[in-house]
Amino acid sequence: MPDEASASLPELIRRLADPACYDHAVGPVRHLETHISHLLLTGDFAYKIKKPLDLGFLDFSTLDKRRHACEEEVRLNRRLAPDFYLGVVPITGAPDAPRVNGRDEPFEYAVKMRQFPPDATLDRLDATGGPTAHQVEAIAATVARFHLHGCARAPDDSPWGMPEKVWQPMAENFEHIAPLLSDPDTRRQLDTLYTWSAAEHARLAPLIAARKRNGFVRECHGDLHLGNLAWVDDALLVFDCLEFSPGLRWIDIQSEIAFCWMDLLQRGYPDRAWLFLNLWLEQTGDYAGLALLRFYAVYRAMVRVKVAVLRAEQTTGMARDAALAEARARLALAASLTHPEPARLDITHGLSGSGKSTVARALMQDPGAIRVRSDVERKRMAGLDALAKTGSSVGESLYAAEATRRTYERLAEIAGQLVDAGWPVIADATFIARWQRDLLRGVARDRGVEFGILDFPVPIALLRERIVRRAQAGGDASEADLTVLAHQIETEEPLAAEERAIARIVSTT
Repeated sequence: MPDEASASLPELIRRLADPACYDHAVGPVRHLETHISHLLLTGDFAYKIKKPLDLGFLDFSTLDKRRHACEEEVRLNRRLAPDFYLGVVPITGAPDAPRVNGRDEPFEYAVKMRQFPPDATLDRLDATGGPTAHQVEAIAATVARFHLHGCARAPDDSPWGMPEKVWQPMAENFEHIAPLLSDPDTRRQLDTLYTWSAAEHARLAPLIAARKRNGFVRECHGDLHLGNLAWVDDALLVFDCLEFSPGLRWIDIQSEIAFCWMDLLQRGYPDRAWLFLNLWLEQTGDYAGLALLRFYAVYRAMVRVKVAVLRAEQTTGMARDAALAEARARLALAASLTHPEPARLDITHGLSGSGKSTVARALMQDPGAIRVRSDVERKRMAGLDALAKTGSSVGESLYAAEATRRTYERLAEIAGQLVDAGWPVIADATFIARWQRDLLRGVARDRGVEFGILDFPVPIALLRERIVRRAQAGGDASEADLTVLAHQIETEEPLAAEERAIARIVSTT
């Protein structure tokens, strides 16, 4: 650590640049700093030391509080990264002669982690075009599994997730930010966002309370943005759970995903943001919670505004200017989220193998929409995974007439919830029967939103070829085979004239 760079650092951090302070082999020590922590990279291991701060929303002001925060950090992160979080180690001796993992009385503590390359975090990929679709798929799958099976549900008698507790950190964000932003235009923007957030909280309070009762408030990661996601050894690593405040960690799972969704949007990857959101929804089925997502996304943007202005207060020169520019960019995103595009409802129409799901996947990313798939919802209602193979044929079990009717009714129910919450929707199914199309058209009509049909005309020979190829490849929710295709051909009800008038032909040949 060069003398110039270390001159303003605490004595302890400067001394820990010496490899002799550690109980293992150490290369050149690299120092990284956040607004609340110091990180020392030694080669095989990294050590995280918390700053003795009291910022109101966190309190590391005493040794006992810092030790407890270190223990919580290890406990929480082992849920998602058990091989990386190794434990809490004492720092003994004195600030001018420290010993990491020494045997004497500790004067400080550190979280010991397996080190990974600092440039492996997904926020460092901006220069190369951001996260790939494969990486975003891994994020969605990992977070969905975690929310479904890996984090505890908030006890019914706990305060976490209740409307007043949800509002508290939101209001505190504005209180912390306001004194640090003096530009009149920025202050007016901040006031507008406060007014919008307060009104949305009041409007959504009954739903927020119902979500708590129904088990959607859980002990989440709490800080799920791209800087806390890394790609290591060709796999996703989720790290740095929020340990310092239970109230910021025991949250609605929609608040959790809002952070990642917002961060992808802010970095200029709307297609990846929509992909993440759709894949997470497909696996969790939490479509009803989307009524809260924009509200929480604005909150998450304001969290990043607060972090940026706090960093600006701790820095000078170009670093301060960069932090303030980031704060303004996050404010602008928050403002845009309060004015979404109008909701609409589109359905697909085509036989199995016509490319509906492929095109719907592309459209859900650009221009962006929520896709709801009959193949997935049919199995979800039966308690099955989307990729489960039931072996059912036409007219049997999941594919019996009554099950099909329930499936389309479920699509209509979800589409109605999403449109009511202001989201554009693509319902992905064959829609070969007129009653199915009328059912979804009625959803749009009753809500006064635009309705469209994406029509997929494909030659029968090509459909057969695609279905055989898809069955051989596997990995898709659809179980349609050639027998199913033959039944569809026999029973299909073509689009009527008034339907063709609003249909868009989609060629996938």
